[in-house]
Amino acid sequence: MIKIDGVILKQMIISGSNNLYNSYPEVDALNVFPVPDGDTGTNMNLTMSSGAKEVFNKNENNIGKVASDFARGLLMGARGNSGVILSQIFRGFAEGLSGKESVDALGLASAFMHGKEVAYTAVMTPVEGTILTVIRESSAALYEKAEKGMPIDVALDILYDEAMKSLERTPDLLPVLKEVGVVDSGGAGLCKIFEGFKKALHNEIVEKEMATVTEKTPSYTTGKMPSKQVEGHGSVQAKFNHEEFGYCTQFLLKLADQNDLKGKKAFNEKRFKAVLEAHGNSIVFIHLDDLVKVHIHTMKPGNIFTYAQQFGEFKTMKCDNMSEQHEELMDDFENEKEKLGIQQDGEKFDVALKADATLSKEEQEKHLGIESKPAEKKKYGIIAVGAGEGVSNLFKETNVDYVVSGGQTMNPSTADFVKAIEQVNAENIFILPNNGNIYLAAKQAGEVQDKVHVEVIPTKTIPEGLVAALVFNPDADVSENVQNMIENIKGIKSGEVTYAIKDTTIDGVTVEKDKFMGISGKKILCCHKHKTNTLLDLVSSMVDEDSSIITVICGQDVTEEEKKAVTDLLNEKYGDACDIVVQDGGQPVYSFFVSVE
Repeated sequence: MIKIDGVILKQMIISGSNNLYNSYPEVDALNVFPVPDGDTGTNMNLTMSSGAKEVFNKNENNIGKVASDFARGLLMGARGNSGVILSQIFRGFAEGLSGKESVDALGLASAFMHGKEVAYTAVMTPVEGTILTVIRESSAALYEKAEKGMPIDVALDILYDEAMKSLERTPDLLPVLKEVGVVDSGGAGLCKIFEGFKKALHNEIVEKEMATVTEKTPSYTTGKMPSKQVEGHGSVQAKFNHEEFGYCTQFLLKLADQNDLKGKKAFNEKRFKAVLEAHGNSIVFIHLDDLVKVHIHTMKPGNIFTYAQQFGEFKTMKCDNMSEQHEELMDDFENEKEKLGIQQDGEKFDVALKADATLSKEEQEKHLGIESKPAEKKKYGIIAVGAGEGVSNLFKETNVDYVVSGGQTMNPSTADFVKAIEQVNAENIFILPNNGNIYLAAKQAGEVQDKVHVEVIPTKTIPEGLVAALVFNPDADVSENVQNMIENIKGIKSGEVTYAIKDTTIDGVTVEKDKFMGISGKKILCCHKHKTNTLLDLVSSMVDEDSSIITVICGQDVTEEEKKAVTDLLNEKYGDACDIVVQDGGQPVYSFFVSVE
């Protein structure tokens, strides 16, 4: 095969997406900084799945059109820095294929080169030894070796092989990778996608399995990606082949004793939620102690039940066919229409009554043909990212209009930010991402819409976000506010206390699994068995003679006794020189957020 068209590219995309999905826990495991942020694989998987879903149900022969649809899906679903960079690679790739019906090896090589260029442009300070290096070196190698008449499968073999070689070299470019003994996780995810592309061209389209997580961290020393560490269920269409409604699936699961599993698997909330998101929609997830309550609309309820049962035993189970419910609802509604004498386009009512749709008042009025006056836009709005009811309330008390739920391990997508921008309804919007891994998705959201002026303030922590919100001045212009926010966040030191997910040594600090680390900036400063001792050690390293305010925000794992102890100890040691503020945040993952001003 000398050329590929849109049909073949679609097969490659689905195969690449499925291959990444089957392996994303491995990619997460490579993200081994001992902070619980091993979510690169999860973010790339959700991003890639969004792109694949965009093309799955479309019958299109034009390769340029398929690539464009794929890029748009990636763009809106992008999560985390790795997901945003991935979306930019294929945005450039799509631009390189624009207007083409089909391409040969030379055209494909040129498109990947353009993808590399767009990705590098999107990152303000590119770091080598990452996914950027892998796409740069693999696309350059293909561009150099591609020639007229070369079979497309040979071209993809070159791209994949060179990407794997580049991946193996990442520890030589990024010292922290070599220190821990892994390759770059983003680069590994890209290799999984390319592997799926390659297999599709060899008539081996990868089918989708249901991934389960292992504790084993992959090795990179073999010259190949780590052997597969997942078990599976399901089929190639488990994610994408959504019929109109599916099954409303609900259950209450009692988790196995995590200290005595008795044949069950250890529960990991992040992975569990990622699997749910990959296999359905309209998800409600509640985790309290040893109980997990789930509501999900899915085409494969059996797969969901099978997956969940690995972690415990069901207390209740319920599964309803929403298609049948919809038919009954429509019959009832038609009867009501006749009684009320309503003459309306049935299709419009059908849209409004979809079982898995939650429509706003404005959307309902639109579907019913009712004109409503749009609300007047205000001059300014502020969007912040945070997790935990307490954190959300703190932001809402400090000028923030909309809090996007998320943070470390829970990166919002570009689409999440676009929705928030629409909800705020302001002419100028400031976004506070409060996490370095969320900045690019927030910035991308501002770029994909042209109705609102968006400024993304580079806040990397919750304390920085709170300070930025506090200093906002509604009487100042946009540039003055941006400058003031940025200047003020420079004046604070931020830190956090969280638990380690593995044993390692970073920056000369020995870290042990399940102990608590004190982190400031990107540097691990201390590690102790007890979270309060870690907090005190962290604060001690942050306070200096110029410090005047110490603020501590307590997470959901901090008891009232621990909160009181922290307050007393900080007042005893620093109360004469500093104001001590201890607040409830309720945030997951992090026991304490700390700021020193």
